Amino acid sequence: MFWHIWQEIQFSSVLSVVNVVTLTVFVVVYFCMHEYKIRTKYSNIPPGPKPWPLVGNFGGFLVPPSISRRLWRNRQENAKRTGPVSPQVALMELSKVYGNIFSIFVGSQLMVLLTGYEVVRDALSHHAEVFSDRPDVPAITIMTKRKGIVFAPYGPVWRKQRKFCHSTLRSFGLGKLSLEPCILEGLAIVKSELVRLTRESGEMGVDLTPLISTAVSNVISSISLGQRFHHQDTEFSTLLDLMARGLEISVNSPAVLINIFPWLYYVPCGVFRELRQVENDITVFLKNIIARHRATLDPNNPRDLIDMYLVEMQAQQTAAEPADSTFSEDYLFYIIGDLFIAGTDTTTNSILWMLLYMCLYPDIQEKVQEEIDAVIGKDRIVSLTDRGSLPFTEATIMEVQRMTVVVPLAIPHMASETTVFRGYTIPKGTVVIPNLWSVHRDPAVWENPDDFNPSRFLDEQGKLLRKECFIPFGIGRRVCMGEQLAKMELFLMFTSLMQAFTFRLPKGKPPPPMHGRFGLTLAPCSYTVCATTR
Repeated sequence: MFWHIWQEIQFSSVLSVVNVVTLTVFVVVYFCMHEYKIRTKYSNIPPGPKPWPLVGNFGGFLVPPSISRRLWRNRQENAKRTGPVSPQVALMELSKVYGNIFSIFVGSQLMVLLTGYEVVRDALSHHAEVFSDRPDVPAITIMTKRKGIVFAPYGPVWRKQRKFCHSTLRSFGLGKLSLEPCILEGLAIVKSELVRLTRESGEMGVDLTPLISTAVSNVISSISLGQRFHHQDTEFSTLLDLMARGLEISVNSPAVLINIFPWLYYVPCGVFRELRQVENDITVFLKNIIARHRATLDPNNPRDLIDMYLVEMQAQQTAAEPADSTFSEDYLFYIIGDLFIAGTDTTTNSILWMLLYMCLYPDIQEKVQEEIDAVIGKDRIVSLTDRGSLPFTEATIMEVQRMTVVVPLAIPHMASETTVFRGYTIPKGTVVIPNLWSVHRDPAVWENPDDFNPSRFLDEQGKLLRKECFIPFGIGRRVCMGEQLAKMELFLMFTSLMQAFTFRLPKGKPPPPMHGRFGLTLAPCSYTVCATTR
């Protein structure tokens, strides 16, 4: 009996040794193959911190010790002045070490970072055919099915859909004076509600986010859905909250792990379950609206983008085999979602940043108001035709956009084929990140770039200067489709609010940190304002 036990112990020990040896050999072989792959496939990629096997660079922050210490000191110094260092700032610091084109690895995925105006313009404008694609990011792909406008892959289907949407939006007033009443209608509600809320809150101040968000999204709603929602409409408010929550979960929660382990999306608890519920609720809301449009469609009198899309869809399916048509109600659903999420979040945050900067720079606010009073007065309603007569106001809007850049790292691009760019080989499938923040904080093109100075956009005669390196809406074929609409909203809302109110932070309350909240967009940290009627 004891002899058998002794034999089993010896056999188990032999197996343990074999297992350890096998595991060791596997690890060594894996590391060797990984190193070989890096040296061959990525032999001529842009420089960057050396990646670790499996984990890569964790977004670029695992770097050699000497560089790590230098970056850490810079981050500590910046944190004392402005708070925690945001990703776009840290990546800009890395460019000082590795150059304006550098590489990092997220896991095994190669990412190339573009820093500065010249490099970003060269890639996205001069090499647009190669760098206009979108990467397959699991968290986004699961929810968008690679459809819509913002996240869809570059190609003939995307070009056809974008061209149709852009021409349709223009027919409903995009970039034209005909859309002005729609914007002003929502703005009138914002002003009346702000007066009421200020009276009720006193020195506690008012959170402007829900007011501004509803006004902005109602403009999108008028164009795409053919209807406006009351600012107290619970269903519409719930939709906006769901969209905001969905973005927050996708970027700033454990749900980001879906990009590494896609199966986590289906976990029946926690933020993963919440994300699925948010997606389902948004889907029900938008698909109900599309269904109502289909039931009441008059092809001869389209009311909005949905009607125009349904008419085009019917025309294409009649003219060709249904399988050949790229227009479908499913694709329409994702386009509407893109318009709401992209159009609401970016413009809302831009306006919130503008009002915060006015609180922090009362001398600039006063100068803006003096110009408005001189050109428009205190009683006449602001119009888009006033833009040319308000250069300092326009310069102030542009300077806030330069300082904040609400989509600081743009939406990720991808190389659709292997190409040589500025002497480096960019393999097919490489994720390309244009650091728009670096474009607008580049000391080579902006004097004292970290200083808030609207006058940098004015010439010696006080006329507005248009600078080609000012690209808050992106550049190239993926430039923001709603750029003209956003510019209209920013001008009308900012100018009207400056005409009607003077803004300041509540007494005794410190200003919010100016590093903002990083997500799909860069939002200001939460703050409240006291608005005094002028």
